[in-house]
Amino acid sequence: MNQPLAYVHPGAKIATNVVIDPFTTIHNNVEIGEGTWIASNVTIMEGARIGKNCKIFPGAVISAIPQDLKFENEDSLVIIGDNVTIRECVTINRGTKAYGKTVIGDNCLIMATAHVAHDCILGNNAILVNGVTLAGHVEVGEYAIIGGQAGVHQFISIGRHSMISGGSLVRKDVPPYVKAAKEPLSFIGINSIGLRRRGFSSDKINEIQNIFRILFQKNNNTTQAVRILEAELDASPELDEVITFIRESQRGIMKGYTSNY
Repeated sequence: MNQPLAYVHPGAKIATNVVIDPFTTIHNNVEIGEGTWIASNVTIMEGARIGKNCKIFPGAVISAIPQDLKFENEDSLVIIGDNVTIRECVTINRGTKAYGKTVIGDNCLIMATAHVAHDCILGNNAILVNGVTLAGHVEVGEYAIIGGQAGVHQFISIGRHSMISGGSLVRKDVPPYVKAAKEPLSFIGINSIGLRRRGFSSDKINEIQNIFRILFQKNNNTTQAVRILEAELDASPELDEVITFIRESQRGIMKGYTSNY
């Protein structure tokens, strides 16, 4: 780890086998776990907690203060799990007093130039493709994939196993298990390929398809669709998850299927 051309604050807690390349700066109140590699020209600022076996590429800035005018220099954190890859020029901001931390789960991939704002939460195995921008307080479920150059409005929730097309403007919540595209953002099917890759059976995929057929393809409004789902479908964890997601949505869920662009 001893790299004479890197600056590591004496107050930082760095595991013994962390590799830090030249011209990187690590501030006070930083913790980095075993096996992590930090490339040249990375800046890790106060409040970063980085797990084991992560890879952080050149130009990344981790745990800078929020781009939020309400921020009053309160103590806050960025918490990054294990086996996370952060590519070139990614920025991940600290939390605010609203939540106190920004969280990146285990095994996430954050591709080049993406931005994760204050108080966001990314579940395990989430992927942000190049140039994705998350505003503050966004929640991204595990295994969700957000395509390149997508912009996500503050306080949005994106469900587990969902997939959002590149270039999308995400102004409404995106339920779990779906694919979303078009403008305005709309349901275009369930993420069946992703679900198969993650071990969902054909019967379970068909069940999920039926849930969203009622929700998005039968000309029901959301309230009507939820009543039908509860009355006509057998209970299951996936059905409960979708209904709970809808009821807890702060911004409302995205549009249903439409053939119009």
